[in-house]
Amino acid sequence: MLIDWFTVLAQVVNFLILVWLLKRFLYRPILDAIDAREKRIAKELADADAKKAEAQKERAEFQHKNEAFEQQRAALLGKATDEAKAERQRLLDDARQAAETLAAKRQETLRSEHQSLNEALSRRAREEVFAIARKALADLATSSLEERMGEVFIRRLHEMDAKAKAGLGEALKSASAPGRVRSAFDLPAEQRAVIQNAINEAFSADIHLRFETAPDLVSGIELTTDGQKVAWTIADYLASLEQGIDELLKEKDKAVVGQDAETGAKAKPKAEHE
Repeated sequence: MLIDWFTVLAQVVNFLILVWLLKRFLYRPILDAIDAREKRIAKELADADAKKAEAQKERAEFQHKNEAFEQQRAALLGKATDEAKAERQRLLDDARQAAETLAAKRQETLRSEHQSLNEALSRRAREEVFAIARKALADLATSSLEERMGEVFIRRLHEMDAKAKAGLGEALKSASAPGRVRSAFDLPAEQRAVIQNAINEAFSADIHLRFETAPDLVSGIELTTDGQKVAWTIADYLASLEQGIDELLKEKDKAVVGQDAETGAKAKPKAEHE
């Protein structure tokens, strides 16, 4: 079989022309379109990635802000709670302190009123007792009793302390006015003479005396001069007894105050513990 080389060559040339034409007018536009589309798709993907990254960034920022807000909210809430608790505790402490102060003032007032009442009752009873005693002794005092008081007075004069006796003697000797001998009743002349002799003998001098009656004395005799005095009266015993009772009542009041203070000191820690 013979080969027609001209036909073969013509077909090859036609094929090459067809390929060139296809490539020139068909494949190139398609490839360009494909490239352009790929570039557009790549750009869109890049934009999408950028937007996604931006969205993720914004989301992260939002979450961070949200977390910060939650932390701030929790901190503010905790602070507000702590302040509320502190304020509540302060108000409770103020109320407790006010109640304790009021209770202490009330207790002090009651104690003071109780003490004042006791003092008033004790003072009134004491005054009444001693007033009755003085009145009874004054009513029972007689001239014969006063004579006996004179003997006791002379014995008291001889029993004086040496220093006090010397001072009284100097005062009697150097006094410009006579010494005064006072008694509740008018002493008879004989008893005055006995007292005068006893005083002269006690101070080894002739002492000038003036005898007076003093109804305020309760069964007794006293010798005074220039602020110096020697006496023996039942009133002295009553005064000594009254002073002793006053001291006893004062010690009792101090004991009551100390007991109240100790009770308050024990009660206060108990209240704080509660």
